[in-house]
Amino acid sequence: MNGLYLVIISALVLSLCYRYYGAFMAAKVLTLDPNRPTPAVVHEDGHDYVPTNKWVTFGHHFAAIAGAGPLVGPVLAAQFGYLPGTIWLLVGACIGGAVHDMVILFASIRHDGLSIAEIAKIEIGKSTGLATAVAVIFILIITMAGMAIAVANALFNSPWGAFTVGATIPIALFIGVYMRYLRPGHIGEASFIGVMLVIGAVFGGAWVQHSALAPFFTLSRAQLDIILPCYGFIAAALPVWLLLAPRDYLSTYMKIGTIGALALGIIIVQPAIQMPAITQFIGGGGPVVPGPVWPFVCITVACGAISGFHTIIATGTTPKMLMNEREILPIGFGAMLAESFVGIMALIAATSLVPADYFAINSAPDVFATLGMNIQELPLLSEMVGENVAGRPGGAVSLAVGMAHIFSQIPGLETLMSFLYHFAIMFEALFILTIIDAGTRVGRYLLQEIGGLVYKPLGDVHWTPGIIFTSALISVAWGYLVFGGSIASIWPLFGLSNQLLASMTLAIGTTILLRIGKGRYIWTTLVPLCFMITTALTAGFYNIFEFYLPKSQYLLAGASAVMMILIVFVIINSVRVWLQIMKSDKKEMQQSL
Repeated sequence: MNGLYLVIISALVLSLCYRYYGAFMAAKVLTLDPNRPTPAVVHEDGHDYVPTNKWVTFGHHFAAIAGAGPLVGPVLAAQFGYLPGTIWLLVGACIGGAVHDMVILFASIRHDGLSIAEIAKIEIGKSTGLATAVAVIFILIITMAGMAIAVANALFNSPWGAFTVGATIPIALFIGVYMRYLRPGHIGEASFIGVMLVIGAVFGGAWVQHSALAPFFTLSRAQLDIILPCYGFIAAALPVWLLLAPRDYLSTYMKIGTIGALALGIIIVQPAIQMPAITQFIGGGGPVVPGPVWPFVCITVACGAISGFHTIIATGTTPKMLMNEREILPIGFGAMLAESFVGIMALIAATSLVPADYFAINSAPDVFATLGMNIQELPLLSEMVGENVAGRPGGAVSLAVGMAHIFSQIPGLETLMSFLYHFAIMFEALFILTIIDAGTRVGRYLLQEIGGLVYKPLGDVHWTPGIIFTSALISVAWGYLVFGGSIASIWPLFGLSNQLLASMTLAIGTTILLRIGKGRYIWTTLVPLCFMITTALTAGFYNIFEFYLPKSQYLLAGASAVMMILIVFVIINSVRVWLQIMKSDKKEMQQSL
């Protein structure tokens, strides 16, 4: 199989989906109104509700939703072969993920930018709203922990990566001030300066790697486990325009530019997909993902196809930034399709490696020894990138090696393997950190909403002590899980919680469609809901009884069970409300006759 074919097929499928299905959702299902004032305009406060340029908002939203999921998930799912992941990335994104994101962003815009929990409370009931809030906080904590472990595994003992990624923070602060005070309205100018500074940080990292400063940026896993929650706290507490929005916006240039370059590299190099379409691990027992292809290809790919985490962004920061309802289509629907394309590129890069080398990177050495496979190019690849890449599970390293391997085959880049590898690591870390900062901020919103029920001042989003307290609390909560956590234990729980939340969101989205009189279109949310809840609950039982309990991982088993119960509770209450709405509509129709 040639990687070029996957690029062409994916681009065509996703483009047609946006052109026709996205337009159908915007015009017929949601009937977007460009003349209706958005929450950002109505409630502008300069801190959270900030009308923002469409492209900056797209950059923030895409950067926030496209974290580790579309990079790590498809790479880990490559264990099953290239075909299952490819099918789910395209079908899941078009039928489920893009609809999921668009509908819930629309719902939040129509509810003054409220969170998913507040929307559930208004549309379904108070108990459902509380259950939703608890479920979302659970999921946020697990998601942040999973993301942090992935970035820590990519950056530890890598002074180049640590310097470059760290430099993006002061650069973002500078650009935030530049766009708001120094040169307001000059988006293009600020973008050019910011991107040049970020690229300069990449080259600066190469210099640091071989300078006397290298020890200062050679961070251990334990040090990163402390630094990352601290960063999450700062990003959650500061005004959105100062750090989060400009950093995510600048990161998007790097993300889209790198993925575009990777697509171009695949077109030029036309790498062979060396992983078979289906592997011997299709029935389970694999060293990377322990379960069978279904349901685990879905919960492993996660964000690249459909992601409940997107709900948190689409009802958190993004609806407080949109200036026009027309922007819901490119930002809600389009960003999800762009993320799916990212996932396809990651899958191609990983599967272009020799299968034995792929498993040697993504398995612990003792586990790989039991597979009976012989590595082929891995020692040479390690020498070329300047680091030992074997036994570094989590997907990030194998993706970076695969990307660097493809780029290095382009004429003129043969000697730049080390630079290209570290650039790819930086690129991945930027992806992941943007989900950490946005997710931590949304967690702050949710804690303030719930805390306001106990202590009223906490519910005031402008009360500085409340902002600091809730930002610290959410950061400490997910930071605790990072200590001693591993990608093997956290990622299945992240995937499960992610897909459970997607199911819950689709149930709430179905309720919204019925409320606005679009009952004839509820199949758009109901079909993916039925598939996702079946998939997620099946995966949940696998996690609890096959993986966690046999290993005495009672905390993870308990968290899985609690989330499953909460989501089923929300969906049952949603169905009850659907029946009430349909019964009421039927009675009104009969009376009109």
